[in-house]
Amino acid sequence: MSEAKKTLRLTQVKSSIGRKADQGRTLRALGLGRIGKTVDQVDNESVRGMIFKVKHLITVEEI
Repeated sequence: MSEAKKTLRLTQVKSSIGRKADQGRTLRALGLGRIGKTVDQVDNESVRGMIFKVKHLITVEEI
């Protein structure tokens, strides 16, 4: 049987204005871009790496 993939709920809580450009691009790649926006992402290594890069701008919940 295939194992159910974990999902992470990401919410942007701080602005990317005044941050390095790559942090803004990382938020866009995660599907975020404005404060309060929430997206669900599959939990994998690439998403975890992007989360680590902008962890000070977002909140993460496991669902």
